[in-house]
Amino acid sequence: MVAFPLPREAVEAGYRVIGFDSVGSTNDEAMEAARAGDAGRLWVAALQQTKGRGRRGRPWQSPHGNLAASLLIVPDSPPESLASLGFVAGVALNGALAQLAPRMRLVSGIDGADGAEGGSVARIALKWPNDVLADGAKLAGIMLEAQTRPDGTRAVVIGFGVNVVAAPQDTPYPATSLAALGFPFGAETVFEALVSQWIECYELWQQGNGTAAIIARWRESAAGIGAEVSVKRDGDVVRGIFETIDDAGHLIVREPDGRRIAIAAGDVHFGATATLRD
Repeated sequence: MVAFPLPREAVEAGYRVIGFDSVGSTNDEAMEAARAGDAGRLWVAALQQTKGRGRRGRPWQSPHGNLAASLLIVPDSPPESLASLGFVAGVALNGALAQLAPRMRLVSGIDGADGAEGGSVARIALKWPNDVLADGAKLAGIMLEAQTRPDGTRAVVIGFGVNVVAAPQDTPYPATSLAALGFPFGAETVFEALVSQWIECYELWQQGNGTAAIIARWRESAAGIGAEVSVKRDGDVVRGIFETIDDAGHLIVREPDGRRIAIAAGDVHFGATATLRD
């Protein structure tokens, strides 16, 4: 077992943590706790996952020393508001990185790399719907899973994967790590900052009533607004200009004929890759 630290405010708010050196999947461990009736506010964290996965069941490599962390919560909120927890998670992780590495510029642009003012400062941006980019490369990802329990409560597991010491090499897109960016933090340090930021953002979310405020924060660091974008959905591809994220969390694409399309889920490509044939 590994001792992942909880900040004082998390302990006072009733959060707990189970830490592993290596585990199959922190999300699986958290989901098992949900099925067993756990009341929530449970973090499961590990330095390595051997069976990690991302969106749509895609495998996600996690070399030893990276952070895999999953949070089980049981929100007292309408089911339709639960998807917005992904934005809460993104804002919290963004805030944790800003807290740990204030030299990182939290800016928007096609890939989060616009607006540099010299030097080797990393630029961080949130990529819709669930990635954190550094200089256009994937630094972290977020995944949500949910289940309705026999008592009618809805348990949600939010999984975070942060490339702390190393990034996967065989991905179809660039990936990077905090170490490669010159920030030699340990996974335990990143975890503690994430938990602290989560508490603030979850309180702002207000069981779904504060979704618009959370998305406004997310939008401030969104990658790609104003750029060409293509979004691959089940069965089709939408191309146009990434106009904004609306208050419901939909990606708004303006097509060449002026039509605006609200997209709830899909794989996003910016800039030159947005014009390629899929």
